[in-house]
Amino acid sequence: MAEPHPIAFLSRQPQAGLLAADNPGVLARVFAARGVRETDELDRPLSQLLAPNSLVDIDVAAARLVQAVVEQEPILIVGDFDADGATSVTLGVSLLAALGAGPVDFLVPNRFEFGYGLSEEIVQLAATRNPKVIITVDNGVSSIAGVDAANELGIDVIVTDHHLPGADLPRATAVVNPNRRDCAFPSKAIAGVGVIFYVLGRVRAMLEDRGWFEQRTRPHMADWLDLVALGTVADVVPLDRNNRILVYQGLQRIRSGRCRPGIRALCEIAGRDPAKLSAQDLGYALGPRLNAAGRLDDMSIGIRCLLAGELKAAKEFATALDELNRARREIENTMVGDAELMLAGHDLQVGDRYGVCVFDPSWHQGVVGIVAGRLKDRVHRPVIAFAPAGDMAPDELKGSARSIPALHIRDALDAIAARYPGMISKFGGHAMAAGMSIKQIHYERFAKAFDAQARSMLPAEALEATVVTDGALQVQEFTLETARNLTAAGPWGQGFPEPLFQGEFMVVSQRVVGERHLKLVVQIDGLLLDAIAFRQAPLAEPGMVQLVFHLAENDYREPATLQLIVEHLRSLA
Repeated sequence: MAEPHPIAFLSRQPQAGLLAADNPGVLARVFAARGVRETDELDRPLSQLLAPNSLVDIDVAAARLVQAVVEQEPILIVGDFDADGATSVTLGVSLLAALGAGPVDFLVPNRFEFGYGLSEEIVQLAATRNPKVIITVDNGVSSIAGVDAANELGIDVIVTDHHLPGADLPRATAVVNPNRRDCAFPSKAIAGVGVIFYVLGRVRAMLEDRGWFEQRTRPHMADWLDLVALGTVADVVPLDRNNRILVYQGLQRIRSGRCRPGIRALCEIAGRDPAKLSAQDLGYALGPRLNAAGRLDDMSIGIRCLLAGELKAAKEFATALDELNRARREIENTMVGDAELMLAGHDLQVGDRYGVCVFDPSWHQGVVGIVAGRLKDRVHRPVIAFAPAGDMAPDELKGSARSIPALHIRDALDAIAARYPGMISKFGGHAMAAGMSIKQIHYERFAKAFDAQARSMLPAEALEATVVTDGALQVQEFTLETARNLTAAGPWGQGFPEPLFQGEFMVVSQRVVGERHLKLVVQIDGLLLDAIAFRQAPLAEPGMVQLVFHLAENDYREPATLQLIVEHLRSLA
């Protein structure tokens, strides 16, 4: 495949009048470049969480669940098959039990048999368990037919979701979703696990008002923040202030040993020390292992891991998740290689396309989202990867889309659906990611329509690949203290990116470690520094290089040392 588009390195500029004005330090510069105006915006106490009052329907939902708890009605939670869905289900099942609910069960649709959400088929399956109430978590806002089917069976449905709704909402008992058009809740970025956390917090408050806990132990909501942190980071939602508080508080609990056995087991199998866990570890080590279950098998494995009451049982599930994740990586590598060859062919010149679609009949539908993300990063265009939907729908394709910041992918799909009725069977998602189903006979037409839609929405300059950094560091700022201060100032993530710096260095030495990673010693202004660039081939001519990097603490040996984690390397020789 041709080399990816040249990447321009740009520096963030602190906004005028913000935090850096009176403080020239690294942290002040970093925060100012992220729009932080006052130091109190950096506080992360639970007392500063947004109040639930402005969440539309939260009181209706809570009141119905209070009734279910008091009357010991059977409750069924229907989740999604990703990490946000798994943590949402786990939180719902375990917290409702702690609140004193009667029988609480869960159901996660197998993506290969039923697809996503509360479909009519899932309602029929759910009905065999005789629930009085169904709670959807991380799904449901588009399940109009499914909710209608539940209503006909006399089952009340409470939808908790965060995905963007369509023109109509399902006729549920309550629809709690901050992205409802009539919802004034300030955090539109909250993940599905955050929504159910808020709803059940309101349930606890209502039960307390009734004197429910006079003869029972009142659960502490903070005990579920480890799940909220994991689901929020793994779902790659923007870390606005509310989400930063949730993630920070959850991480603090994990680091202090106050997390559930399942998360401890995931840390162990991933080789992460819980006492030093970061948001990046949640996103790149724990989250993918949970997601692997939903991608290749059954997400109930991940939920059972998180629900496990003892470490021994949790480790057995975590081992199974790790094996699935290894298999997922092998499938992913094959599929990404196939896709790159497609883009190198004469039949699809990326330079001529604004929106790219790829499909192969041998691909696995559980991994197409990762393929789309990898290609999007490579060609810096919105990409949709398709795979066969399977035996249940042999004439359909499942697609997963990943976009660039300048194009809202769900809006693009909505426009295509409006222009070409019937071309897209169903779709849903966010600004940067979406899923859909189409008939295989529509693939070529859809690919052309998607390219045309992307072309109409994207200015040409949006296709220029750029990496935004926090500029250069002074030589005296290359210290272990700086790295530790930056780490402690987190959590960092989507919408509140981890500090990334750039600079020019002389390569003093290089060697390959772990078969495909490049270990470097570089020099700047006489200072020698260790650096590592993952999945980087050795330099043909070591000399001057431009690096884009994170500062990190390398505590592999005592004493700990400073290390540059290289994200981009460009030879200047």
